[in-house]
Amino acid sequence: MFNETIEAEVKTIIGKVRQEGDSALLEYTRLFDLSEITALRVENDLIIKSESKVSSSFITTVDEAIDNIRAYHINQLPKAFEIKRDQGIIMGQRILPLNRVALYIPGGTAIYPSTVLMNAIPAQIAGVKEIVVLSPPGINGELDSHVLYVCHRLGITEIYRVGGAQAIAAATYGTESIKKVDKIVGPGNRYVTMAKKIVFGDVAIDMIAGPSEIAVVADSTASPEFIAADLMAQAEHDANARLFLITTDQDIASSVIAELNVQLPKLSRDDTISKALDQNFKVHIAATLDECIDFANTIAPEHLELAIENPFDYLDTVINAGAIFLGNYTPETLGDYYAGTNHTLPTNGTARFSSPLGVYDFIRRPSYLYYTEEALRSVNASVQEFAEIEGLTAHKNALEVRNHAGKK
Repeated sequence: MFNETIEAEVKTIIGKVRQEGDSALLEYTRLFDLSEITALRVENDLIIKSESKVSSSFITTVDEAIDNIRAYHINQLPKAFEIKRDQGIIMGQRILPLNRVALYIPGGTAIYPSTVLMNAIPAQIAGVKEIVVLSPPGINGELDSHVLYVCHRLGITEIYRVGGAQAIAAATYGTESIKKVDKIVGPGNRYVTMAKKIVFGDVAIDMIAGPSEIAVVADSTASPEFIAADLMAQAEHDANARLFLITTDQDIASSVIAELNVQLPKLSRDDTISKALDQNFKVHIAATLDECIDFANTIAPEHLELAIENPFDYLDTVINAGAIFLGNYTPETLGDYYAGTNHTLPTNGTARFSSPLGVYDFIRRPSYLYYTEEALRSVNASVQEFAEIEGLTAHKNALEVRNHAGKK
């Protein structure tokens, strides 16, 4: 995914943005996006006018998707707590939102209003005060009306015409126009992802995301037509997308391959899909469904479809997957746009230790602690022993001075 050339190029971009600010952003927008812009921030009247440029059916669909996404993510809000123990000891946890986050919304060969929904709604539920959208402009210097409308519908007004590694640098370190943020979320190409990797530590990020991937576990009841369609739905994202069919039935595998050839010519992004299928499509035949699930857990795919007769019987056996889609009538596309679960997911095997984007990605959980003098005196010797064992005399002294003070 990465190489030394890309890393060097991205470091140069980041350095130039840090030194030159807005002028570097305008220069890179001309160079990479072939767009001559004079203002980075999208004017508020353009955001408002976007509503008149999208269809009424799209407006209705967005409203429905918002309801679904909110209904799912509202359940992710963690709770503050406080514990009171003997001798007046109090300890607890607060729940605080991040102050300012940037949502990176890709552009280029496709538009992603759905990514605005998936990134902004969890942040809003968490209570983030300032949400910034960064997205590369088209050749005409503007962002897509559908992206702008979703921002408008969600009440996001701080939107910038900037993409690529330069956008990540601007959000991390700030420029004359763009104030730095606490966290950057959202997918992007290799340059965006490399930039996020480099700036991590100066700013928080959601994850290091690789190309999209899907694994389909299928038994003899599965539909080859459905499976082929779902594999190609992921393949059209990127020629480097990873595609897996894991099945107990050789006939299903053969039928899926035949169906891919039937459907492919009908699709607009057939060139990208063909490359992904040629380079990264793997078929694995297993003796049992348990072996299929074991193989899927080894892959730890971004998307896992269980196209089997009784998918809920196997749900608990899936331990490594970003998102799981159960049954023949739950295509991954539902999760991308509408159903409510999040589509920003761990890739490249990182589902072994990572989770989908959620409300918890936009909160902090500071702890607090209170001891009375009596409570501290009762544990003073024990805590001093810990400090002495670790050889940290200043830690021990912080306890000793309080112990002596209490005896005066």
